[in-house]
Parts: sequence; structure tokens; C-alpha cells
Amino acid sequence: MLTAIVGINWGDEGKGRMVDLLSEKYEIVVRYQGGNNAGHTVVNDRGKFILNLMPSGILREGTVNILGPGMVIDLEHLCGEVQRLRDGGIAVTPENLKISDRATICMPYHKLLDCLEEDRLAGKKFGSTRRGIAPVYADKYMKKTLRMGDLLELDQITERISDIVEWKNLTVEKGYGHEAIQAADMTAWLREYGLPWKDYICDTSLYLDKAAEEGKNILFEAQLGALRDIDFGIFPYTSSSSSIAAYAPVGAGIPSRQLDSSIGIMKAYSSCVGEGPFTCEFFGDEAEELRKAGGEYGAATGRPRRVGGFDVVASKYGVKTQGATEIALTKMDVLGYLEQVPVCVAYEVDGVRTTDFPSGLRLNRAKPVYEYLPGFGDVSKCRKKEELPQAALEYIAYLEKAVGCPIKYVSVGAERDAYIEMF
Repeated sequence: MLTAIVGINWGDEGKGRMVDLLSEKYEIVVRYQGGNNAGHTVVNDRGKFILNLMPSGILREGTVNILGPGMVIDLEHLCGEVQRLRDGGIAVTPENLKISDRATICMPYHKLLDCLEEDRLAGKKFGSTRRGIAPVYADKYMKKTLRMGDLLELDQITERISDIVEWKNLTVEKGYGHEAIQAADMTAWLREYGLPWKDYICDTSLYLDKAAEEGKNILFEAQLGALRDIDFGIFPYTSSSSSIAAYAPVGAGIPSRQLDSSIGIMKAYSSCVGEGPFTCEFFGDEAEELRKAGGEYGAATGRPRRVGGFDVVASKYGVKTQGATEIALTKMDVLGYLEQVPVCVAYEVDGVRTTDFPSGLRLNRAKPVYEYLPGFGDVSKCRKKEELPQAALEYIAYLEKAVGCPIKYVSVGAERDAYIEMF
């Protein structure tokens, strides 16, 4: 069984929580795109863990975790993240973590360039996490990056490192006027933070293809959501990689394989980190109340998330883009304080009501059309469908019909057992 777990909206839907829950049924969990520019927060019997690069399956014993070729890896961040896991009692060894030799290395100058450009843009910034993601993906497609496999022969690529640094300084030094990068510093950085991973680096495509041939269950874990996809998201306020389920076998390194299912994760309301159009957004006290109730602060950055009511238009689009076969609805319990639950049922663009998700500049002009459903109170103690209040069941049924996909899981808390399987 090959299954992707993907975000339906702007990211931060609770994918890590669901991967941690569902990984019990899978032998292998694969991250197939992105870097450390987003985070998955998981709460289990060992504590609270924030994962940026690591697949959420690392928290479950017996699961093999893979960083795929579609990823960009900040080695320094990887060292720190793994050390925090080990400090929390989580084993990370070459037996349960394998890193693709084709994955791209995110260098210190990529982070530097990210910061320099955001500072230059000032009020017109894209809302980058300043972790080098856009610059490293740009360099990847210009074929001017280093890959994890290069660490296995680091002594053989010193000239290539010097050539790349010389080219990069045309932008860093002569473009932005910043102090030049030194090739020796980059080589030293690779030795310090890269060489510890030599035993973890391998041809993960061979490993995964054999596992699929043997019928093993493989879970593909996405970062961010459909609306942050480089091609289908709210461009240019997107990530720089493909976060859709269809890319999972490619980014994981087994492009000849096809998914059996795509589990879409969406919240019972909406949240968004970063810049760009967010039609259903709340402001003022209404926003702050929902933000506090849901603990809506970015796992990677700590930034307050923008929040709003459930967005039918965006979610229906996300479900279709992700090819979702079933839905996991998260943070249902957060809405328990509301007497009426707000739902954005349509957009108004240039005076015309629409339920189709706009693209381009039309999205910037979209205004939300809200309707209100009855509140359903505290559902945090519910563990069976029969224990849910009628109003909660009606809310779930409404969302199912609105987005056109069955809701199989409903999360009512952060703990591992705080969920309901609907069918």
C-alpha cells in the first residue's frame, strides 16, 4: 500500500499529528519534498516534538524513515534536530533513517541570500522563512548545487565547491554588496555537519523500489499544502517545491510507482502562515480568540498564524488538486467555544459570487461570503462517532458534502488517542 498524506490548504493542517497516528500501519515513512521551512508538531507519550526535516515516523519504533531526493537538506539544522530527538529518547540510526544520495544540500549562502532578498524587498516581501529554500531550489534547477552523495567523496569536489562559490559571489558580493563567501568556510561547514551522515546516505530509490515490490506499506509525508504548491498554489506566495500527492513517488525516488490512496488533511477552520491572499481571514478580536484557542503559531518560525473560518472554496480546490480519496479533519475541538461556527461558503470577485477558486490577480480581489452553522460545544473527550453531539455530526457532514470527499478521521485533541474514526 502506497499512501500520501498531504495538506489540503495553506499548510499547518496537522499532517505530522496524522502521520504519527497512521504510521503504525506502515513500515516506511518518506519525506519527498521541501526542507526545514515548515514544521510538524507531534505530541505522544514521550512528549512534544517539533519536526522540520525528519519524517514523523521517526517517533515510532520499527519504522524506517527516508529523506527523499526531492528534499533540500540543511545539514546544520539536521544535526540539531536529530540531537533534540535523541535528547528526548528517540533513537536515530542508519537502520531507521536513510538519506537519499540525490537529495540537495542547502548551504549557508542559500540562507544568506534568502535573508538579503527579503530585506531588499522590505514591504513587498514574500514572507519567506529565511531558511534558504527558494535560493537552493533555484540553484538545483540551474544545476549548481551539491547533493548528499557528494559528501561520500568530499575530497574530490573541492574545485567544484570553489567554482560554485565564485559564481555565487557574483550575486552575494557584487549584487547585494555583502562580504564575499569563502570556499574554505563552505568546505569546513560540509565536513563538520555533513560527514556525520556518511553512514546514512544511500540509494534510497533502490531501497524503496524493492520495498514496494515486496508489498510493504509506504507512507509519503508532504510538507505544507496544496495552496503552497509551486505550480498550483497562490503563486508567487508559494513554496519552491511541489507539495501535491501526485509528486510523491517522484520526490521519493520511485517515479514508476503509483499511489493507492491520498489522505488529505484539513482543519475544521482555516489558518495560514506567511504572506499572500487569504480570503477567509479574520481580524481583530475575532482572529485573536481563534488563534489562542487553536495555538496557532508556526512550528518552524513561531510566527502567529493568520486564521479564519473553514474555507469551502479553497478546500474544495485543495481536495481536487491533491486527488484526495479520504480526509482527516483536525482541530475540531478548537471550535468548541463558538456558539455559531463561521464557514466561508463562496467568494465574491468583482461583484460576482463564485465557488471556484480563482487564480492570479482575481484571487487578490476576492471577498469572503460567510454563513454560520450551529455550535457544537466541547468534543475533546469524544472517542467514538456515537459520542459526538448531533451538531458536530452535522458540521462534519456539511464539510464532507461541500468539499466532495469523505471524512474518515476527526481529530479532537493533540494526544495520540484523541481522534475518532468515522467509518
